[in-house]
Amino acid sequence: MSDTTLQLQVETASPSRLDRWLTAHLPDLSRNRVQKLIDWEYVTLNGSVCTDKKAAVRVGDAIAVTIPATKPLEVKAEAIPLDILYEDEHFVIVNKAAGMVVHPAPGNMDGTLVNALLAHCGDQLTGIGGVERPGIVHRLDKDTTGAIVVAKSELAHKDLQAQMKAKTARREYLGVIHGVPATTSGTVDAPIGRHPHDRKKQAIVPVHKGGREAVTHWQVEERLGNFTLMRFQLETGRTHQIRVHCLHMKHPMVGDPVYGAGRSVGVNLPGQALHAEKLTLRHPATGELVTAIAPFPPHFIKLLSVLRNRQLSG
Repeated sequence: MSDTTLQLQVETASPSRLDRWLTAHLPDLSRNRVQKLIDWEYVTLNGSVCTDKKAAVRVGDAIAVTIPATKPLEVKAEAIPLDILYEDEHFVIVNKAAGMVVHPAPGNMDGTLVNALLAHCGDQLTGIGGVERPGIVHRLDKDTTGAIVVAKSELAHKDLQAQMKAKTARREYLGVIHGVPATTSGTVDAPIGRHPHDRKKQAIVPVHKGGREAVTHWQVEERLGNFTLMRFQLETGRTHQIRVHCLHMKHPMVGDPVYGAGRSVGVNLPGQALHAEKLTLRHPATGELVTAIAPFPPHFIKLLSVLRNRQLSG
């Protein structure tokens, strides 16, 4: 396959920003994909390469967009069993297992959700949203279990990403934390960014120092002695958001090897006790509401059982 170049003439400069204008006039491409094309010098404005996604667009401007041919996917398909919660020709919702990384990265190219999906879906995923992460709409941390949606077409990918950004897609998590909050519900509104001293961690970082808005709503589901089963609802999707916000509340997540190290509950856990239990979204083709509920993994069920029994015997 060869590259494809689209020639566009600006007849109405709305939206007036280059990336937004292209997204509005190229419905098959997501805004994220458009921004990458701009960054990679695949867009010209009036004959000159433009790498500024915020560049002003005016009536009469000539824009050319080159869409590079899809490169062969250098990630192998692996027949890894998947727990499918919902699937049709547009997208699939998977109950991700603990220990499974979502997408390949250098040094970790095998055994990921993408490897498994390539075997499950075949050519349907190739090139959607980028070569290394075909169809991936959002992420779950390696040891966080539960519902994750993957698009099977560029249009579905764009629509589902837009729902995540507009906060119309609802993501609910259940997790067990150390301690007991003083109230039964609340909201953590604290920006998150790269930890200033440890690049493998995230932290509460002021916006003026690079932090990004992060909002987590929480509610007590069950008090378990010195532990609490919590329900979390995300407004934003920052890396490690719930885990960092729990630490900020001084109630770190049980089993968290990064933000709650050194605290044991006497149950062998693969990582943080956090489960993406419920995912609700609008079907990108029909507009109908789709809700997927992911059953607890065995280690989460055991943890709750142990804590409940400990509370009764105490």
